[in-house]
Amino acid sequence: MSAGWTSVVFLLAGLWASAFARADDLPKSCDVSAYLLTSDSPLSRVASAVKTGGPVDILVVGSRSSTITGAESDAYPARLQAALREKLPGVTVNMSVELAPRKTAEEVAPGLGKLAETKKPTLVVWQTGTVDAMRSVDVDNFRSAVDQGVAALQKAGADVVLMNMQYSPRTETMVSPASYIDNMRLAAQQHDAPLFDRFAIMNEWKESGEFDLFSAVRSIDLAKRVHDCLGRALSTFVINTAHIDPAELKTRRQ
Repeated sequence: MSAGWTSVVFLLAGLWASAFARADDLPKSCDVSAYLLTSDSPLSRVASAVKTGGPVDILVVGSRSSTITGAESDAYPARLQAALREKLPGVTVNMSVELAPRKTAEEVAPGLGKLAETKKPTLVVWQTGTVDAMRSVDVDNFRSAVDQGVAALQKAGADVVLMNMQYSPRTETMVSPASYIDNMRLAAQQHDAPLFDRFAIMNEWKESGEFDLFSAVRSIDLAKRVHDCLGRALSTFVINTAHIDPAELKTRRQ
């Protein structure tokens, strides 16, 4: 592994804990444009599970950007679980995380079917593309791997949400994510699987001033707040895409 590539790995891996500035730069609302919080592709298994009170078993397959070292309960998978439990009263929501640090989609995809058959999740959130972009993996190979992985997860009986890479203006000169993001979108459309556009959401937060993604000042507290915003946004995305009405659900539980 080259020194340059290693530096990019650590830069991206530490983004959640290092790319944010002063306390007055904290997010005020975690607002996200409505079009980024829904999809025309269904989450039918999630919808069915919610109707029966659960369980909704969620498996997040991701890289180091899916966790916060030493603060896993503050990372976006745990915050997603907490938000869904709050918004879906009476519904059991379970969460498990499978980290694949420094692995490309091509390295992860072959094991996804067996993983889903073992864990039997209702929903798999597969976060991928970061390592592929850093390694400049052939885009056609990346697309083929994403196709393979999504097909295997769906065959195993899970709903699938694809999540693309995080946005970082500090790494734009070293990593070219556009072709990987585009191919993830095409793969999602081909398999009728929703795509949670983390890259666009974080870019929107940067543009609105919610977070200062240019700063190199380290702050674990701000990293936790970004993860919390991301978990809440993802919970809204899941609810909207599964066409769940939390108000109606609350009324039925009373």
